[in-house]
Amino acid sequence: MKFFMKLFMELFMKKKRNQILEISMSELVRYQLDGKVATITIDNGKVNALSPEVFTQLNAALDQAEADQAIVVLTGSVGVLSGGYDLKVMGSGVESAVALVSTGSKFTRRLLAFPTPVVTACGGHAIAKGAFLMLATDLRIGAEGNFKIGLNEVLIGMTMHNAGIALARGRLLPAYFERSVVLAELFNPQEAKVAGFLDKVVPAEQVLEVAQQAALALTQLNMKAHHETKLKARAGILEELDRAIELDQDFRV
Repeated sequence: MKFFMKLFMELFMKKKRNQILEISMSELVRYQLDGKVATITIDNGKVNALSPEVFTQLNAALDQAEADQAIVVLTGSVGVLSGGYDLKVMGSGVESAVALVSTGSKFTRRLLAFPTPVVTACGGHAIAKGAFLMLATDLRIGAEGNFKIGLNEVLIGMTMHNAGIALARGRLLPAYFERSVVLAELFNPQEAKVAGFLDKVVPAEQVLEVAQQAALALTQLNMKAHHETKLKARAGILEELDRAIELDQDFRV
């Protein structure tokens, strides 16, 4: 116990000595670097809809985190990580919808293979692509409360894309896979933890702090070993995602 307390204090004091750098990628995404922990915040309206511009800025934030060799904390607004793809774009035509789904699938594939750990701080709802963001990250912290988490594509009239099926099959417990993908069942945070969307559920006001503390602890990993092991462990799902992304070029909403 003394060893862990000493380690925590060393990490805490190291964190306090580091300067905090905040960069606005745009009005949609913020990047804050605190030592070796980069917090990336999606801030796009009421449900943090994921549009082409949001993904452009998210990728720019990941570029910055990679350059900083930082552990990433991905988060959204109070009460919602994201409600999924921007429905205005999805409804504007087949080409726009297919392009957005492809962009989103490539982004989640990037998260799955990112060189440093990625922690999600989900402060509330995470629906459709918002839930897929969590399935693509390494450690997921969710909020207690009356929130819904899951994949509602079939419920709103969308045939699930191949990349989504591949990611869900790879990260969800088998008993919850078809309930999520085929039946579009949404779960409260505690059941979402059982299903495989979340790893830990904490009081809503503690979500970001717990995620950042977890990220700080992960700075002790050997990042080369972490990345190489991640790629080995996820080789199958990454290959399946690559094939699925290609198949989804002919996807129809």
